[in-house]
Amino acid sequence: MKTERRVADDRIARDADVMVGKPVVKGTRVPVELVLRQLAQSLDLRDVLEAFPHLTTEDVRACLTYAAGSLEAEARRTQPGVPAAPHIASG
Repeated sequence: MKTERRVADDRIARDADVMVGKPVVKGTRVPVELVLRQLAQSLDLRDVLEAFPHLTTEDVRACLTYAAGSLEAEARRTQPGVPAAPHIASG
């Protein structure tokens, strides 16, 4: 069984040539940020998948996992003596 972090690693990419290096759902130009904003507007997953029909439930879950990991890493960076969690590698 894949860990949550592994799912995000498999589905989220960062590439300087795609959306100026913003994290996106792999194989698309859909930024994680845009998916999260859509979720904030409507917590109904059906609405999100309707707005982005080529995404899957797993893609949306990976966006949430990526965001949570990014927040955790930021918190670790601001705490002296606590190493930051590794970030998703460029794709």
